[in-house]
Amino acid sequence: MGKFIYEGGVKTEIEDRALTHLQLVITAKLRRGEPFPFSWREDSSVGGGRTTVWIHPGSSLVFKYFGSRQPSINRAWIEALAFTSNAPSGLYLVPEPSESGEAPKTSETPVSLPG
Repeated sequence: MGKFIYEGGVKTEIEDRALTHLQLVITAKLRRGEPFPFSWREDSSVGGGRTTVWIHPGSSLVFKYFGSRQPSINRAWIEALAFTSNAPSGLYLVPEPSESGEAPKTSETPVSLPG
Protein backbone atom coordinates (compact mmCIF):
# COMPACT_ATOMS: atom_id res chain seq x y z
CA MET A 1 0.00 0.00 0.00
CA GLY A 2 1.57 3.24 -1.15
CA LYS A 3 0.95 6.80 0.03
CA PHE A 4 0.07 10.03 -1.71
CA ILE A 5 1.24 13.02 0.35
CA TYR A 6 0.17 16.57 -0.49
CA GLU A 7 2.08 19.63 0.75
CA GLY A 8 3.78 17.58 3.47
CA GLY A 9 0.59 17.13 5.48
CA VAL A 10 -2.52 15.73 3.81
CA LYS A 11 -2.01 12.08 2.92
CA THR A 12 -3.87 8.95 1.94
CA GLU A 13 -2.98 5.33 1.36
CA ILE A 14 -3.48 4.04 -2.17
CA GLU A 15 -2.59 0.62 -3.55
CA ASP A 16 0.75 0.78 -5.45
CA ARG A 17 -0.73 -0.12 -8.85
CA ALA A 18 -3.42 2.55 -8.61
CA LEU A 19 -0.90 5.09 -7.27
CA THR A 20 1.37 4.50 -10.28
CA HIS A 21 -1.48 5.23 -12.68
CA LEU A 22 -2.51 8.33 -10.72
CA GLN A 23 1.09 9.57 -10.75
CA LEU A 24 1.28 9.27 -14.53
CA VAL A 25 -1.92 11.30 -15.00
CA ILE A 26 -0.99 13.90 -12.39
CA THR A 27 2.53 14.49 -13.73
CA ALA A 28 1.27 14.72 -17.33
CA LYS A 29 -1.22 17.43 -16.34
CA LEU A 30 1.40 19.32 -14.32
CA ARG A 31 3.88 19.22 -17.22
CA ARG A 32 1.20 20.96 -19.29
CA GLY A 33 0.64 23.53 -16.53
CA GLU A 34 -2.96 22.36 -15.90
CA PRO A 35 -4.16 22.75 -12.29
CA PHE A 36 -7.03 20.52 -11.13
CA PRO A 37 -8.75 19.14 -8.02
CA PHE A 38 -7.98 15.59 -6.83
CA SER A 39 -10.48 13.88 -4.51
CA TRP A 40 -10.58 10.62 -2.60
CA ARG A 41 -12.74 8.90 0.00
CA GLU A 42 -11.27 8.59 3.45
CA ASP A 43 -11.25 5.25 5.24
CA SER A 44 -13.70 4.91 8.13
CA SER A 45 -10.70 4.32 10.43
CA VAL A 46 -9.81 8.02 10.01
CA GLY A 47 -13.37 9.29 10.24
CA GLY A 48 -14.60 8.64 6.70
CA GLY A 49 -15.69 11.45 4.44
CA ARG A 50 -13.94 12.83 1.39
CA THR A 51 -10.84 14.97 0.88
CA THR A 52 -10.13 17.22 -2.10
CA VAL A 53 -6.83 19.00 -2.76
CA TRP A 54 -6.04 21.57 -5.45
CA ILE A 55 -3.07 20.37 -7.47
CA HIS A 56 -1.05 22.97 -9.39
CA PRO A 57 2.49 23.17 -10.81
CA GLY A 58 3.83 24.54 -7.50
CA SER A 59 2.31 21.77 -5.38
CA SER A 60 4.59 19.65 -3.24
CA LEU A 61 3.61 16.04 -3.98
CA VAL A 62 5.09 12.77 -2.78
CA PHE A 63 4.25 9.37 -4.24
CA LYS A 64 5.61 6.79 -1.79
CA TYR A 65 5.45 3.14 -2.82
CA PHE A 66 5.53 0.09 -0.57
CA GLY A 67 6.84 -2.25 -3.27
CA SER A 68 10.05 -1.89 -5.25
CA ARG A 69 8.76 -3.02 -8.66
CA GLN A 70 6.87 -0.76 -11.02
CA PRO A 71 3.62 -2.41 -12.14
CA SER A 72 2.65 -2.81 -15.78
CA ILE A 73 0.72 0.14 -17.17
CA ASN A 74 -2.87 -0.18 -18.34
CA ARG A 75 -3.45 2.47 -21.05
CA ALA A 76 -7.24 2.18 -20.69
CA TRP A 77 -6.94 3.07 -16.98
CA ILE A 78 -4.69 6.06 -17.78
CA GLU A 79 -7.30 7.30 -20.26
CA ALA A 80 -10.16 6.79 -17.79
CA LEU A 81 -8.30 8.70 -15.06
CA ALA A 82 -7.32 11.47 -17.48
CA PHE A 83 -10.96 11.80 -18.50
CA THR A 84 -12.03 12.39 -14.88
CA SER A 85 -9.18 14.87 -14.36
CA ASN A 86 -10.57 17.05 -17.16
CA ALA A 87 -14.10 17.12 -15.70
CA PRO A 88 -15.23 19.99 -13.43
CA SER A 89 -15.19 17.62 -10.42
CA GLY A 90 -11.55 16.76 -11.09
CA LEU A 91 -9.44 13.64 -10.72
CA TYR A 92 -10.65 10.70 -8.66
CA LEU A 93 -9.77 7.03 -8.63
CA VAL A 94 -11.96 4.91 -10.91
CA PRO A 95 -11.91 1.09 -11.08
CA GLU A 96 -9.33 -0.39 -13.41
CA PRO A 97 -10.86 -1.34 -16.77
CA SER A 98 -9.57 -4.23 -18.86
CA GLU A 99 -6.84 -3.38 -21.37
CA SER A 100 -9.49 -3.22 -24.13
CA GLY A 101 -11.29 -0.46 -22.24
CA GLU A 102 -14.25 -2.65 -21.25
CA ALA A 103 -15.47 -2.76 -17.68
CA PRO A 104 -13.76 -5.48 -15.64
CA LYS A 105 -15.58 -8.78 -15.59
CA THR A 106 -17.01 -9.88 -12.27
CA SER A 107 -17.08 -13.39 -10.90
CA GLU A 108 -20.80 -13.19 -10.17
CA THR A 109 -22.96 -15.92 -11.67
CA PRO A 110 -25.98 -14.64 -13.60
CA VAL A 111 -29.29 -15.34 -11.91
CA SER A 112 -32.10 -16.87 -13.97
CA LEU A 113 -35.57 -15.73 -13.02
CA PRO A 114 -38.51 -18.07 -13.56
CA GLY A 115 -41.12 -17.16 -16.08
